Amino acid sequence: MRDRAIMFLRRWKWAIVIAASVVFLAVLSSLSAHFETPGRSVFPHYITGHTSSSTIAHPTSSEPPRASHICPAVPPSPATSPSTHGRFDWRALPVRHPVDRFSSLPSNKPSSRPTVQHVFSPFSAAQIAENASRQKAVKDVFARGWKSYKDRAWTKDELAPVSGGSRDTFGGWGATLVDSLDTLWIMGMEKEFAEAVDAAVQVDFGPKGDGEINMFEIIIRYLGGFIGAYDVSGCQDARLLNKAIEVADMAYASFDTPNRMPVSRWNPYKAANGEEQLPAESVLIAEAASASVEFTRLSQLTGDMRYFDAISRVTRVLDEQQGQTKLPGMWPISVNMRAPDLTFDGFFGLGAMADSAYEYLPKMHQLLDGIGHEADQYRRMYEFAMTTAINHTIFRPMTEDKADILIAGAEINGERDNKGQHLVCFAGGMLVLGARLFANNNHMSIGRKISDGCAWAYKKAPNGIMPEVFSMIACPTWSECPYTATSGSSPFSNVDDGRYVLRPEAIESIFYMYRTTGEQKYQDIAWDMFQTIETQTRTEFANAALRDIMKTPPEKDDSMESFWMAETLKYFYLIFSDPATISLDDFVLNTEAHPFRIPRR
Repeated sequence: MRDRAIMFLRRWKWAIVIAASVVFLAVLSSLSAHFETPGRSVFPHYITGHTSSSTIAHPTSSEPPRASHICPAVPPSPATSPSTHGRFDWRALPVRHPVDRFSSLPSNKPSSRPTVQHVFSPFSAAQIAENASRQKAVKDVFARGWKSYKDRAWTKDELAPVSGGSRDTFGGWGATLVDSLDTLWIMGMEKEFAEAVDAAVQVDFGPKGDGEINMFEIIIRYLGGFIGAYDVSGCQDARLLNKAIEVADMAYASFDTPNRMPVSRWNPYKAANGEEQLPAESVLIAEAASASVEFTRLSQLTGDMRYFDAISRVTRVLDEQQGQTKLPGMWPISVNMRAPDLTFDGFFGLGAMADSAYEYLPKMHQLLDGIGHEADQYRRMYEFAMTTAINHTIFRPMTEDKADILIAGAEINGERDNKGQHLVCFAGGMLVLGARLFANNNHMSIGRKISDGCAWAYKKAPNGIMPEVFSMIACPTWSECPYTATSGSSPFSNVDDGRYVLRPEAIESIFYMYRTTGEQKYQDIAWDMFQTIETQTRTEFANAALRDIMKTPPEKDDSMESFWMAETLKYFYLIFSDPATISLDDFVLNTEAHPFRIPRR
């Protein structure tokens, strides 16, 4: 019997091999149809019960395989209909100023797609081990803070990290809870993510109390938080999309004005009771012009064009008046949205109160996948704005070590103001993203020098952390110049605001530098920053803002804004992650670092 079996195998072995190969390829093809490689989902069983057969190019011990997603490549039709589950329905409010025809998302296919991320070579075993160790250290800090939030401030906006109490600062809807959802997912905290989603979907965004809320903060934290969690987890949990729509419908009601410009400081109670509110005659440009990424992504996910139409109207005003301001190409800090008039003020900069209005220009181009005149409009506006900002607001500071760095300042009534801000560090990342999208090597160089300038400020500051606002003496040009000593040991000629409020913008740009260049030195810079911040801000419960980093030791403030867990720790974690994790070729990060998936046709 054994001899006959051997003869059979010898005679038919090649037929068996070929048949087995055909079956294997068929199975592999079937798997490929179900699993895609863009982005990483860390809880495959939470989604489908299966994991992908594809491998990660640069695995670390803490990163499981990716799972499939069902995010739409084209907007659904008919549009998704939400359910309020008995809660207040913002769609039920009578519309005072209806829209006759909604603008629609572009629908043609892109001709080409630029690559944003560096093409990484396989990591060595030593690099993998080092990244995994650093990543774990970041995750441990996040997990410690999350446990304290859950134990002491659950569903409140913020944990008070010194006293161990809680506070409500952004509507009382659980800002840290919603803001942290996608970070939980990215870090592989499966049980905590599920618990947080269960709690977050119970939040009622109906009117409560008679007071104004900052719609900019509501949109970037809550709407962005729900969309980001929905996108990174594979668009599987309809509850997250439903909550995003609930928040967006509230935000959309703030656009119901005679000229369809938004009310930035809006009172939900008055709106629910039928009282009309008008856009402000003096409002911050960042608040007026920073809903585009969130509203556009929601229209892509739901097929409801009301959201994209709302921000398209704001974009048209920005475009029409961009060349009419006192510094053509840039919009001033303060604008009149009731007129609307974006030309009366003389204060211009990329920093606080203006930042995301500029940040969203290249990100909108990318989110639209470069398609149509809409994407081209954002590219054109971005290039106009950056040309002006580079020529009028950015300077090279005088430094003892002759560092080849740049600082983003401002222009006030025709004069450059040589003040740097921690917040404006985001501009380094914005410029290198735009450089990769639009093949602009000059912007790549400038973005690098701004990012390096923020890293330099961290390293040279007395306690290793950059202050909130500072001044430096500018060189006459961007070339090296002789150094004139400042008073004391500080590298800054003046520190206007010495706080560190757990801001993410410096590590944000270092992250973008690493992902676009592949240079490992940026991981080392990030690790030094992380260790210093953790040491200086650590409390019994989590991490706290610092009142003055120029003093030793700096005194802690009983404050931990939700962006610490939504942005700062996320960027630190991602810079030590596999580069395929939230790839910049697959996701656009909103100004609160919530990852929105770029739809691919």
